[in-house]
Amino acid sequence: WFILQYMSGFGNEHVSEDPRCPGALPEGQNNPQVCPYGLYAEQLSGSAFTCPRPTNKRSWLYRILPSVCHKPFKPLEEGHLTHNWDEVEPDPNQLRWKPFEIPKSPHNKLDFVSGLHTLCGAGEPRGRNGIAVHIFVCNTSMLNRCLYNSDGDFLIVPQQGKLLITTEFGKMLVEPNEICVIQQGMRFSVEVFGETRGYILEVYGAHFELPDLGPIGANGLANPRDFLVPVAWYEDRQVPGGYTVISKYQGKMFAAQQDFSPFNVVAWHGNYTPYKYHLEKFMVINSVAFDHADPSIFTVLTAKSTRPGVALADFVIFPPRWGVANNTFRPPYYHRNCMSEFMGLIKGHYEAKEEGFQPGGASLHSMMTPHGPDADCFEKASKAKLEPERVAEGTMAFMFESSLSLAVTKWGLQTSNRLDKTYYKCWEPLKSHFNPKCK
Repeated sequence: WFILQYMSGFGNEHVSEDPRCPGALPEGQNNPQVCPYGLYAEQLSGSAFTCPRPTNKRSWLYRILPSVCHKPFKPLEEGHLTHNWDEVEPDPNQLRWKPFEIPKSPHNKLDFVSGLHTLCGAGEPRGRNGIAVHIFVCNTSMLNRCLYNSDGDFLIVPQQGKLLITTEFGKMLVEPNEICVIQQGMRFSVEVFGETRGYILEVYGAHFELPDLGPIGANGLANPRDFLVPVAWYEDRQVPGGYTVISKYQGKMFAAQQDFSPFNVVAWHGNYTPYKYHLEKFMVINSVAFDHADPSIFTVLTAKSTRPGVALADFVIFPPRWGVANNTFRPPYYHRNCMSEFMGLIKGHYEAKEEGFQPGGASLHSMMTPHGPDADCFEKASKAKLEPERVAEGTMAFMFESSLSLAVTKWGLQTSNRLDKTYYKCWEPLKSHFNPKCK
């Protein structure tokens, strides 16, 4: 491995060129008549040209050959990727999945693309409004093939195994407890080092941004400087046997052949990039007096809808922190929500569900479906001595929360065979403590 380097800052205007070709970036303009080193100029637009400046996203790539040099796309039948939300009847129940199984390598080789499985979602990419939640399980690296998502952005949450992701902008190593975002249209290839598993939040029609801080002030939550962007790296590699470029387009997969590596960008500049973030860098805000603050205080990234204050999707984490609230039931309260809550666990034990909710598994609490601590957690927390305590030490749970009502796929409910049919039983031991004579 060469030493991976990154540039710092969320949404910044970055400039990068591979040190093997100094001066590869044109000076003073984007599209000269002849680019340095005989390169081609190509713009990647992540927003409409006419977007206001704060939301205008684009990068200029200077590459050995433009990405248009490929044979026609043909349909690719691969895996369990879908945006058909009508495969099975709706299910409003509290749902929990055991850890998703990673195939054993010699018998069933899956790379990142063939290991994608859609679990739930809503909306659709043609209307540019919706989300999908995917699980990826893989045991082999992508070889002479890359993927780009025409439909939206991928927020990737590795849970087991690290990902070495090569993009047109450079390379990123993303390990469990880190996340990365590959935005719409960016080509990438994933190398793995054994059995690998994780979660993906896909958003159609919006890009992720940092949540507004309001009364919190200028600092807190995920700080912009902790987001890392790769530096330019290129390979001038011919692939006579054929390099496969896979496009996820309108929820389907398509493949095109070309005879060179797409990672041939010698230099680039712009504010539309892939990026990664380490979840340990999150500055937790919490209650220091009484009551349990809403989970919105743990928002890392948000993809806004057209309604003010309502997210198409939020990415929320529950990191290690101090619990100090007085006279308070400290775990998450019982709750019914006009949002959909999908939870995953990267490591450790989640405080409100010590048993059953395991790393590599998931839960979905759908719109207005009640949920909350299991009986054991309620009894313990109701009688606990309220002194300062470390909460969630050694764990990292997260939530994809959406204003859309999520439908579960057939793979999620049936084919995966990971649905925990006994989940509802964790609340059955809850008993009435009501006594009208005792105030």
